[in-house]
Amino acid sequence: MEKKPSIHSIYICPNAGLAMERRLQVKALAGVGIEGDRYALSLGAFSKSYPPKIREITLITKAGIDIANHYLNSNGLLEFDYCETRRNIVIEGLLPDELNALVGKVFSLGKLKLQGVELCDPCERPSKLANKMNFQNAYENNGGIRAQVLEDGNLTVQDLLEI
Repeated sequence: MEKKPSIHSIYICPNAGLAMERRLQVKALAGVGIEGDRYALSLGAFSKSYPPKIREITLITKAGIDIANHYLNSNGLLEFDYCETRRNIVIEGLLPDELNALVGKVFSLGKLKLQGVELCDPCERPSKLANKMNFQNAYENNGGIRAQVLEDGNLTVQDLLEI
């Protein structure tokens, strides 16, 4: 039996540049993001970017991380831990292309409704913060998506993703 896509792990960061902190459960606020996360607090490195972008919650697939890390490892470079990708939610049981296809769609994560707004194209910030090379190249097409929180609610590890 095929496993349904679900939350593998959850991460938040209270301020730009600090290490991501693992959580078992978080509260998401509509139009704001994850309570206590840098972007919900307008303290993220890109909070003041122009034009402004919706950065309420970011999702990435475990498979995408594994693909990128295989690329890095095969090129003699250090792998990135889940938290070092700087994404909030790691989803298992879903391929990167399947997650990318959620841009423009409303979907459920546990009891929470989200709307995919854009691809979360990899930048050089995770490489700088983790002092590791090549995040941008390794995570191309595997960087996940940004989503908007449509209603308040809790997210818990193992919550299912329903399309």
